[in-house]
Amino acid sequence: MKHKVYSLVVAALFSIIAILHALRIARGWEAAIGDVTIPMWASWIAVFVAGFLAKIGWNLAKKHR
Repeated sequence: MKHKVYSLVVAALFSIIAILHALRIARGWEAAIGDVTIPMWASWIAVFVAGFLAKIGWNLAKKHR
């Protein structure tokens, strides 16, 4: 797989993850794994981490033109 394609795929996936976590925060959706409820602060961290990784992916894809 070429670097540009890989960067685009990774950037798109991390963008989707960041958007879904932002939607969870905005709409107050509950998240649970088994009997354990995931706290809302975990989504705040996920938005920033996934957003940062998405930005890196988009920048790398742009770099490999």
